[in-house]
Amino acid sequence: MRILLTLIVLAILLPVFVWILHSLTIHYGIHANKYSLLDLAFWGGLITWAQLTKVRLPFFASFSHAYLFSMSAILLFPPWLAPILVAFFFVNPNMRARNYTWYKDLFNRLQTGLSVALAALVYWSVTIYLPIQMAGYDATQAFAIIAASATSFTVNISLVSLVVNLSTGLPFREIWFHNFGWVLASYLIMSPVVLLLARLYTASPPLLGNWGGWSVILFLIPLYYARFHWDEVVKLQEAFNKTVDLLSNTIDARDSHTFLHSERVTAIASALARAYGLDTAQVQAIEKGSRIHDIGKINVPDAILFKPGPLTQEEYEIVKKHPVYGVRLLEPAADYLGDTFDIIKYHHERWDSRGYPEGLAGQEIPLWARIVGLADAYEVMTAGRPYQKAKSPEDALREIEDLAGIQFDPGLVKIFRRIWESNPSWRNREVFLRLYSSKVPSLVSSLQPPLGPGSGTSRKSS
Repeated sequence: MRILLTLIVLAILLPVFVWILHSLTIHYGIHANKYSLLDLAFWGGLITWAQLTKVRLPFFASFSHAYLFSMSAILLFPPWLAPILVAFFFVNPNMRARNYTWYKDLFNRLQTGLSVALAALVYWSVTIYLPIQMAGYDATQAFAIIAASATSFTVNISLVSLVVNLSTGLPFREIWFHNFGWVLASYLIMSPVVLLLARLYTASPPLLGNWGGWSVILFLIPLYYARFHWDEVVKLQEAFNKTVDLLSNTIDARDSHTFLHSERVTAIASALARAYGLDTAQVQAIEKGSRIHDIGKINVPDAILFKPGPLTQEEYEIVKKHPVYGVRLLEPAADYLGDTFDIIKYHHERWDSRGYPEGLAGQEIPLWARIVGLADAYEVMTAGRPYQKAKSPEDALREIEDLAGIQFDPGLVKIFRRIWESNPSWRNREVFLRLYSSKVPSLVSSLQPPLGPGSGTSRKSS
């Protein structure tokens, strides 16, 4: 029902903004460039082609050149026409797939058209009301296209995140930042290309042949090659990730207590890293490392790993080697996973130096390992083990706070409490399992271009 309501709202908003843009066109006499059916068909065809050749990315996103053509339409056609053109020529490459539904296609058309409509409104508002001079040059158009790009990005990503939130129950903020935060840079960096495409098409005389479209097509050849190259990179990375995930899942799936352990640790560590203020690249590296932080347990015998009672000192010494085992196991993939080795090796170190494998203390422990170590401890506390009853989220939080400055970085513990109080999806394990055990619906497709041990021989969390 909420998704249907969202569709109705979008279906109302898009015509409203088209009407506003039409009024703006009439009032200020904006005609952009003269256009014909050939112009509409050409740019509409480019939008369709971009959708058919887009590259799938993780977390509901995709990369394509449709953004370039949509923004170019704002410069080439009257403001009111650009969103109509984009919505009309939008095509879902999965139309013949079994999971295709009409409301997914309608949502994508409406939200894409609305993002372009608002971008057009911003572009022409800046052009009309905010002329900008820099060092004697008119920089209005450049500034306007950057502002329009930021607007298109914000509307697009927010609507997509909203619908994923309605479909899955995942927190809106978590979806927005975790899945799509890195896309903004691509939008802004590609803004000059939008101006270039528009200039190539309207150059008089044409730079190639007797029609500006030939120049645009020639320019698109390297863009298509870049898209093809990126597609191969994504496929290779996905294959590698699946291989690593398979190894990690081999451990998680063998016991009900560790089911989705790595996924939940990753969600917690990612939230901690973002709240700490780390940049997107660092957050993604932490997510990658936390996903495979226990990979070394493959070398730990099952008789020890799943022993229901206390470990002997000898058995515990074997368990303590799993961080080192993990790094050794992944050394052949150091070019891709080298930035995660500190996480894998040091996530069981303690603030008071009583951890393993090297007994590091305080700031000596790499920050990323401290983040994943705290996330790992909370997950273990609330999941329980055969030898330890699961704690409630409230009890686990109290224990983590009691161990601040002893086992955990006290600064991270304060951040952890602040995030915990916002009731994220990972706070309650049962909620997390319910959300992640089922396949997340692919509702959207139009978004363009991650207790430590003490002394003694009793069973320790590992």
